Amino acid sequence: MEDQATGVVIATRTALDQASALAVQYGFSILGAFILLIAGWILAGVVSRASYRVISRIRGIDETLASFFQNLLHYSLLILVFITVLGQFGVQTASIIAALGAAGLAIGLALQGTLQNIAAGIMLLILRPFRVGEYIETTNVKGFIKDIGLFATEMRTADGLYLMAPNSTLWNTPIVNHSREPDRRQELSIILAGGSDIELARKIILDVVKSDQRVQTTPSPVVYIDDLSAGQTTLKIDYWTITSAWTPTRQDVISKLLAQLAAANIALK
Repeated sequence: MEDQATGVVIATRTALDQASALAVQYGFSILGAFILLIAGWILAGVVSRASYRVISRIRGIDETLASFFQNLLHYSLLILVFITVLGQFGVQTASIIAALGAAGLAIGLALQGTLQNIAAGIMLLILRPFRVGEYIETTNVKGFIKDIGLFATEMRTADGLYLMAPNSTLWNTPIVNHSREPDRRQELSIILAGGSDIELARKIILDVVKSDQRVQTTPSPVVYIDDLSAGQTTLKIDYWTITSAWTPTRQDVISKLLAQLAAANIALK
């Protein structure tokens, strides 16, 4: 009986010693992991905010793009901290990294179209083929730019309709920007009826065009015969104006030409 009691006491002490050793060992591991987690969380926030300030100062970098890179760096650092914390407990992090890589590949394949839009959005924000407020035209869409996001670009059509275009459709097609260049050429055609005084018509047209203050003198406006056929003559008018005044100048010039040519009894077809 005494031997059994002694054995129980020894076994109990051994178990308590092992439990104490495990408590000390894992207690320090848990404390270290907790400290590492807090420090990593703070460091990720500091580094991501610092990166945002640096990236936002780069010429041509949009605020949306700077925020995207900030969030990407922030969550990447948090994942790295989480993997490091797991390593504190003896977890094989190599298998976790491999699993994350496989998961990332699967997600990338599942969201292939979305990732294409993100990549296209990044390139649009960096290269800036168009900006907010500008009017663009592609083979698929045309309108005024309202907002450029990472996934899609919001536009307003000329007749006031809301339009959202995926960035990949804008990046993979030629873009005509009607607002980017400061000056723009205007071309008008006038068809004179047969028997009209062509030289008088040319003089009236040039006088009307040059009298508009919005029409630039360099290069100077020109009026020339573009086509000559039986019963009619086509005159072409070329002049330059600032882009912002292109449409109102065109409207005013056409109105004045119609009035002046009618007053000179020059018939149009």
